[in-house]
Amino acid sequence: MTDSQEQSSVTRRKYLTLAGGAAATAGLAGCTGEEAPTPEPTEGGGDTETETDMDTETETPTDEEFGVTITQGNLDSGLDPHDHRETTTDIIVMQMYEGALDRNREGGVVEALATDYERIEDGRVRLFIREGVTFHNGDELTPADVAFSYNRIVNEDVGGLASPQSDQLAGVESAEVVDGERAVDVLSGSVNPTVFGLLATYGDIVQQSWIEERETAEINSSANGTGPFQLDTYTADESVTYTKYEDYWDEPAAVDTITMNAATESSTRVNQLVSGETDITVNVPPQEVSRVRNEESTRIEAVPSTRVIYNAMRYDVEPFDSLEFRRAMNYAIDLESIIENVLSGFADATSQPTLQGFVGYNSDLDIYPYDVEQAESLVEESGYAGAEIELHTPVGRYLRDVEIAQAVAGYIDELSNVSCSVRQRDFPTLAGELTTGSIEDKPPFYLIGWGNATFDASQTLIPLLTTNGALSSWSNDEFDSLMDQSQDESDPDARDQLMQDANALANDQAPWIFLNRQYSVYGASNRIDWQARRDESIKAYEIEPAN
Repeated sequence: MTDSQEQSSVTRRKYLTLAGGAAATAGLAGCTGEEAPTPEPTEGGGDTETETDMDTETETPTDEEFGVTITQGNLDSGLDPHDHRETTTDIIVMQMYEGALDRNREGGVVEALATDYERIEDGRVRLFIREGVTFHNGDELTPADVAFSYNRIVNEDVGGLASPQSDQLAGVESAEVVDGERAVDVLSGSVNPTVFGLLATYGDIVQQSWIEERETAEINSSANGTGPFQLDTYTADESVTYTKYEDYWDEPAAVDTITMNAATESSTRVNQLVSGETDITVNVPPQEVSRVRNEESTRIEAVPSTRVIYNAMRYDVEPFDSLEFRRAMNYAIDLESIIENVLSGFADATSQPTLQGFVGYNSDLDIYPYDVEQAESLVEESGYAGAEIELHTPVGRYLRDVEIAQAVAGYIDELSNVSCSVRQRDFPTLAGELTTGSIEDKPPFYLIGWGNATFDASQTLIPLLTTNGALSSWSNDEFDSLMDQSQDESDPDARDQLMQDANALANDQAPWIFLNRQYSVYGASNRIDWQARRDESIKAYEIEPAN
């Protein structure tokens, strides 16, 4: 058993022990414990069912076929693999598209569409592209497709898209086919010590001609990857169905058909699971765990994830432009109580943006203590006594997201000199505001989660907290300098220390209310053999019929 597996097992035992006890305990001030209302319709959504343009036939399922249904809290924002930043969309897209490199269940880098990889020199790595791989339209994968895919992500002049994923391939500037070899060189402006980890986590490969021949709307409602499943039907905001790709380059999937759908309310998802309408459902709330476990046909799959939950405070607007006010918000909440009473212990408190176990994590930092007197004093020092603030939160995207937000707001509202309320938001709409690249589009104060499957602090600190980060709510010259130095540092120990220093600075400057590490808690049908992953991926390729 690896360290990560051992940790996962121990944590899961803790989870199940706690979950088997009483139902949700007493709520905190401002936390009703009620199900959130149905959100507003998704912006930009439609209800037109779109058949794929693949030249395939969909056969009527037979008793011998093995079909699986997966229910998320939200569906996708479109099927273009390079035009989103949400895990919910990624899970839908990853059934059809794949990268040159991938990660195994333990987080290690493995070959996928590349058979090998190596560093040629500082700023240049080489990927050797697998032969015999075809896209779902039957065309063969070429090195030019791989180079085009990376260039489309990092260069807005390629492929008709300013990809919101450009910073996920941090440091990568371009890619080019190697003359005389079935290989692609990926070029970075500096050493880029994490480039293989980035390419194993991000960078789905698309077919250049297929992309260039289509308009944006069609790319977002059809698909042509090399993955183990091909798109069958796509109904925006309702469902996505797939069939097994029979010419997949690796072993064929055990699953014949997949249906992906969504239910925002956790109780609806659990009802669908226990009634046999779905096989996997995400974010089972703690109070429903015993119900799932007590059914003969279902079980709980739980694992600590790579996602941090936090409240961002925009540094450029009042009252969050005050360091004293931001620190006060951290002192105002009883984080340990939120974890025990809202999440029933199914989370870990955080003191910094980086999670324990990641490169760059600073083990010397302490969690902000619950200190109402200190919080009220700091508010007075800030000059913003009497402030009225509103916390924006998604509904049903994260484990008990609304309840966490209500608890945070309740604690802040208990201060004698600040008022706080909660505004529930449709997740796609809120995510859209956070990913425009402009800080002015973001709410001043919001709850959000960030998954980082690279296990490296840079992929949290750079996009979320550097001045030019794609989703940043903060700007600090010293922090920017530390991260710039870390990206140019080839010595692993020196680089780790630079990012530890950046985490210490973030802890001191409090750009967020530091909340918790999320646990991924799934309900699963006993008719399937499947285990949850720490990186939050749900790969139907890993599902088999239970014995």
